[in-house]
Amino acid sequence: MPRNPSHKAPLKGQRPETTEPGSSLPGAASQPLPAKARRARVSPAQSFAHAVDTVDTAYLQTLMGYNARRAALSIIELFLERLAPYGLKPVDFSVMSTICHNPGVTSRQLCATLNLLPPNLVGLIQSLESRGLIERKPHPHDGRAVGLHASDKGQALMVQAEQTATELEIEKTAKLTPAQRQTLLALLQKIYL
Repeated sequence: MPRNPSHKAPLKGQRPETTEPGSSLPGAASQPLPAKARRARVSPAQSFAHAVDTVDTAYLQTLMGYNARRAALSIIELFLERLAPYGLKPVDFSVMSTICHNPGVTSRQLCATLNLLPPNLVGLIQSLESRGLIERKPHPHDGRAVGLHASDKGQALMVQAEQTATELEIEKTAKLTPAQRQTLLALLQKIYL
């Protein structure tokens, strides 16, 4: 690398001349910086260091989806725990409840009502059937369709499971009055029905 001809090597006992960034004058580094400039010089690591004592979610709390999701998660967490003894996940519970309250419902109707994809429902129906919770019976009006019915075992299971679900929802919504709870349900249903 060629040396700058204007650069002079320091004499013995002398400090080399340096140039402060932003200054074109040799020896500028030996001049003390003003206090304001010294304070402004921050290392890159320090420039990103922040401390947050209270997390601000004010904007997120204005969003319907955020609030609905947070409320649902708090209920689903308890749902998974309390309904584990019945071997029912939320989607299994929804399908079984719909079949119990609508004997003879078809797979197509379940998909439309619960917003499920047909391939996902096929495996779920097979699983519930293999557990002896549901039965398939010929549809009385459509020869190509099959009606789904809860077996005696499935009905007995769902009586207990629905009672557990009702109790846990009342527990998780204890801060609401019964009227507020009904209003909240009605308002949420206006969004998706």
